Amino acid sequence: MVTRSVGVSMRVNIGDRVIIQSYKHDQSLHRIWKNETVIEDNDDFIVVANKRTKVVESNGRFWYTKEPSVSFFYKNHWYNIIAILKRKRITFYCNMASPALIDDEAIKYIDYDLDLRVESDFSFKIVDVEEFKKHSKEMNYSEKITNILAKETLHLRSKIERREHPFDHQLINQMYQNFLDIEEQLLHQNKR
Repeated sequence: MVTRSVGVSMRVNIGDRVIIQSYKHDQSLHRIWKNETVIEDNDDFIVVANKRTKVVESNGRFWYTKEPSVSFFYKNHWYNIIAILKRKRITFYCNMASPALIDDEAIKYIDYDLDLRVESDFSFKIVDVEEFKKHSKEMNYSEKITNILAKETLHLRSKIERREHPFDHQLINQMYQNFLDIEEQLLHQNKR
């Protein structure tokens, strides 16, 4: 369950392994990413990366991601952004979601269904609109939350169109290389 208290969000260290927990508005667990490595944590966001990680669905079924990714979990914005490193291109998947909360268990957020799929040329499409409409009724999304999501969707679209952080292929490649370097350092430390 995701609950918010002022000042509760803790900091993590570069190289820490973390779990990501996604919930739905009704506080039910939606999905868990089992093994992410922290590559940055600041006042605005936490960045994690992986080569291939196990994802567990709410019904217990699991699967593994196919491509490496670098993910940005914002502490004060209602979205998170996953940069997916495919063989010859980088795409982005943006989840409209509550700001991330970090505690001693996991990075947690509430998934609000709407997503933006961003292609390597930065063209984008809003997806899962029907799921948003359905869950909005079933889970009684408040007008306040709906308005916040609309405003944050516009903000995110603007970031994409202007190629603002993190919508920069060179930045993502650099951050993924940082992840590989951190993994290499951890491997050598564990061999000692």
